[in-house]
Amino acid sequence: MRTFRSRSRVAIIAGGVAAAFVAATLAATAEEPSADPVQAEQLPSSYEWESTGPLISPQPDAGHDIVSVKDPTVVRYDDQWLVYMTTANTAGGWSMAYTSFSDWSEASSAPQTFLDSSAIGSGYAAAPHVFYFEPGDEWYLVYQTGLPSYSTTDDPTDPTSWSAPQNFQDSMPPIVEENIGNGNWLDFWVTCDDVNCYLFSADDNGHLYRAETTVGEFPNGFDDTQIVLEDTRNNLFEGEGVYKVGDSGTYLLVMEAIGADGRRYFRSFTAEGLDGEWQPLAATEENPFAGSANVGFPDGQWTNDISHGEVVRSGYDQTMEIDPCNLQLLYQGVDPSQTDVEYSQLPYRLGLATATNESC
Repeated sequence: MRTFRSRSRVAIIAGGVAAAFVAATLAATAEEPSADPVQAEQLPSSYEWESTGPLISPQPDAGHDIVSVKDPTVVRYDDQWLVYMTTANTAGGWSMAYTSFSDWSEASSAPQTFLDSSAIGSGYAAAPHVFYFEPGDEWYLVYQTGLPSYSTTDDPTDPTSWSAPQNFQDSMPPIVEENIGNGNWLDFWVTCDDVNCYLFSADDNGHLYRAETTVGEFPNGFDDTQIVLEDTRNNLFEGEGVYKVGDSGTYLLVMEAIGADGRRYFRSFTAEGLDGEWQPLAATEENPFAGSANVGFPDGQWTNDISHGEVVRSGYDQTMEIDPCNLQLLYQGVDPSQTDVEYSQLPYRLGLATATNESC
């Protein structure tokens, strides 16, 4: 998710848009994830996906003239899909919204609530990441306000119940200042193991950062910020997510990159442990984790970008566990017929991709 800084105008190549989605793909996703631990399997070195059309679109009202929904975070809880997302309005202002539904077939018609109705307020806030912190028996919504911020609630199904923003870190760490260049410090993500919690972030300039604290100190104490992965700006841009692979000690990192044609796609890496060294998995434009090279659209291609999103988790707690045998990705895409549009005005919508290759 880009911040409120000015951006150059973005040209989008021509194409069509399809709004239908694949019912058979969606039907299997409406069930509550199993409480049984998933046996981790070897992640494949290449992926194939099939995507729906746009499932979640902006719902402007008298007080919110929004033009896009993007940067989704999603959990299955209380027999509902809970989706938090960024919104952008016609003035280029960024905020957040919430929707919920029992089945993906209901996503397009499900009502949306804007989070300015909560104590988060109407200021700049974007790129949400939601999870239940089991040791503290509390839900967290992590997002960016220029700093890594969070709010808490006892009930994630009530979007008006989130607390006022607090910060994990009150200033940009020196190592970020030294390496950010003309980028932006953004896209904050928390994943915990049994001992520590790690705060990941990007800088639009080829760096993935990691700070840490103990589970007992969380949400306080994040320090020791360091670079844990670096590349060129376009190869390691933003929109990272870090997931535990089943019940193994393996972790999967997916991070957004910009291709040669300017389109967005996801690269992937794995590490043994959250403090391990990240190794490339499906990490090229020709062999991405998810991108135009490996995402099919049975009802017609509506986007050339597979951009900032979240792998659908098998649970909803701080471990960010995923089922490697049932991978899905809720992502943002955009109508490729839009041309010469300032970044905040790009009409992003949310679609759901399901991995079709046999991984287990």
